[in-house]
Amino acid sequence: MPRGLILGIETSCDETAAAVVDRGARTLSSVVASQIATHARYGGVVPELASREHLRAIVPVVRAALAEAGVTLADLDAIAVTSGPGLAGALLVGITYAKALAYANNLPLIAVNHLEGHIHAVLLQERESARESDRESQRECAQSASAPPDAPSLALVVSGGHTHLFLARPANGIWSYTLIGRTVDDAAGEAFDKVAKLLGLGYPGGPWIDALAKFGNPRAVPFSFAQIKTKAHLGGKPAPTKAAKTAPIARLDPRFLFSFSGIKTAVLRYVELHGLRDEAKARASRLFPVAPSFSEFSALARKKGAPGLDFETWDSTHLNPSSAAAPSSSESASSDSERVGDHGPEPPLHPPQSREEALALCPQPTLDLIASFQHAVIGDLMKKTFAAAEAQHVTRILVTGGVAANSELRARFTAEAAQRGLQIAFPTLALSTDNAAMIAAAAWPRFLSQDFAKPDLTADPSLALS
Repeated sequence: MPRGLILGIETSCDETAAAVVDRGARTLSSVVASQIATHARYGGVVPELASREHLRAIVPVVRAALAEAGVTLADLDAIAVTSGPGLAGALLVGITYAKALAYANNLPLIAVNHLEGHIHAVLLQERESARESDRESQRECAQSASAPPDAPSLALVVSGGHTHLFLARPANGIWSYTLIGRTVDDAAGEAFDKVAKLLGLGYPGGPWIDALAKFGNPRAVPFSFAQIKTKAHLGGKPAPTKAAKTAPIARLDPRFLFSFSGIKTAVLRYVELHGLRDEAKARASRLFPVAPSFSEFSALARKKGAPGLDFETWDSTHLNPSSAAAPSSSESASSDSERVGDHGPEPPLHPPQSREEALALCPQPTLDLIASFQHAVIGDLMKKTFAAAEAQHVTRILVTGGVAANSELRARFTAEAAQRGLQIAFPTLALSTDNAAMIAAAAWPRFLSQDFAKPDLTADPSLALS
């Protein structure tokens, strides 16, 4: 009988993560190495730097996850790894290392879609909550991954790279997914990041927007979303976009298609019309005193001999437990700066938490703009998600992904679901952002059905979930 232990590895974007999960229902360990300090000075993820940081972190992160779980590679039943979608170079680091571990230890390898992982983050949280609330039902909860209730759910996966609606159906322990709706351009989280950068705020932008919106008037700026229209020459089909590589949109109901490029442009026009550009530049200068170009960054790394590649001496301050959404100490930030060269002080890692701090960073009109932007984006997500739930006749909604950590989103979705008599579930804040526990949890049903990856497994940056 298998012990049910799966080691999950996640490197799809800018977090190097490893976790050990028991039968898709109990997290024994979850370790995340954050790259926020590396990418913050650029206002977004630099793919080349992300790949390099994964190379530096993958070995110590996996070792830390095994040690935290109190197991060895010999105790595992399988290794799971994210195969896509994501950044090609970043994915390849995790896949290559997972394949080597699996081969060397004669373990099966399970490929997991990153989007499916996010959905299983909610299911994992539900199973763990059930275990904590009723100890006598532990055995039933542990078996729930192999025999989940036969009821479909509507899953909203909303993050920096994805905004998708899926109809998720469990049957005999195997989950199937049908795409219901998606963004035709930018993801919601991408809009948060780009608006934050436009306003001279920190990266990632989601936490900054969420924190500052609390002190603004959400109805001060009347943002709105127009209905996505089809083009006559396309015969009623939506126009192809950059996002169409991930999943087709031609057969989707236009009522459930999202578009966030327009509101991003609307914020830009508002900033220009009201003369806020200089204010944003001054704010960015305060948060990012020195922002080297990528070429300068690379030159410094080469001059330093790419320090930190000695995995044996990796500083434990770079490993963040799953309970932390981001590095929380100035010590870890300064350590990262020392590894890549002296670029001056690191940007603040925490958004303002009080009105006084918020006003010291942004005047009230800017806080109102931020609050209005967030209110409009969440309103559009709500409108289309609940419309899809009604159309699909589901009684349960799963909301997951990095943007699912947004406090206003959670509050408004919860209130609307209660008013409609629907069940709604979110992952914990730690499980909302990229992590490996969700990958290991999603792999458990595949392990039971012996759905193992082939030896030629490689990265698929545009992998669709269906």
